[in-house]
Amino acid sequence: MRYPIVYGGLAGLIIVALSTAAVMAGFLGHSSSPLFGYLVMLAGLTMIFVGMKRYRDVEMGGVIRFGRALAVGLGIGLVAAIIYAAAFELYVAATGFDFTAWFSEVRQRELLAEGAAPAAIEAEMAALREFGETYRNPLIRIPFHFVEIGPVCILVALVSAAILRDPRALPARRAT
Repeated sequence: MRYPIVYGGLAGLIIVALSTAAVMAGFLGHSSSPLFGYLVMLAGLTMIFVGMKRYRDVEMGGVIRFGRALAVGLGIGLVAAIIYAAAFELYVAATGFDFTAWFSEVRQRELLAEGAAPAAIEAEMAALREFGETYRNPLIRIPFHFVEIGPVCILVALVSAAILRDPRALPARRAT
């Protein structure tokens, strides 16, 4: 239980710190921000691999089965996802940030720049307004955070478990 809390906590803090830096630098609002967001998640979620390897080397004597490694990795990912969701909710509570209004503005600018027809723009804006009403409910919004980061956690945990189940992959160093 210690490994998911420690390494998941580190992963969550890395994601929150990098996301905060991006907001402060004004990076969000560009069309590349979703890609950047997933790269931030991937950077933080490298702690899944680090924590899983540490668990294998320290607790398991350098050998771990795929299932056990995957369970540790998913635990780390779950803790990171909880921190990610909680940080966003704290940000919304502290600032009153309306994600859907912000996203609608960004999307409208993109559609105008692409030369989309006014009817198409209005149809997409209407759909975003409707989604925004639903998204304002925290009981709806919080699961979206997990859907956003969850696949990345699962992918990193699967790849890490596949690599680390081989004891020859990055073997533990022997004390000299």
